[in-house]
Amino acid sequence: MATITKRELAEAISQKLKSPQIVTKQTIQLFLEFCTEELVKGNRLEFRDFGILTTVERGAKIGRNPKTGATVEVPPKRVVRFKSGRLLKEKVQNMPS
Repeated sequence: MATITKRELAEAISQKLKSPQIVTKQTIQLFLEFCTEELVKGNRLEFRDFGILTTVERGAKIGRNPKTGATVEVPPKRVVRFKSGRLLKEKVQNMPS
């Protein structure tokens, strides 16, 4: 399994589109910034067949320090949740092992 960086993604997309890599990288960065801003506002992002990004509130809970065993209060926090879309699920399930 490999890790794909933003730079590698920009290279691949710019080659397919035959466009300058710097423009593609800027477009990807703007897209990511827009997604972040919308999630911070509490909005839901839906990309058909790919997935849905939402923010959810996790409640406070009591945790445990694994080293000392002492109980620790974990405060509530907002987290990003991703639910994969139908097409993405199908492609991942049917990919060769």
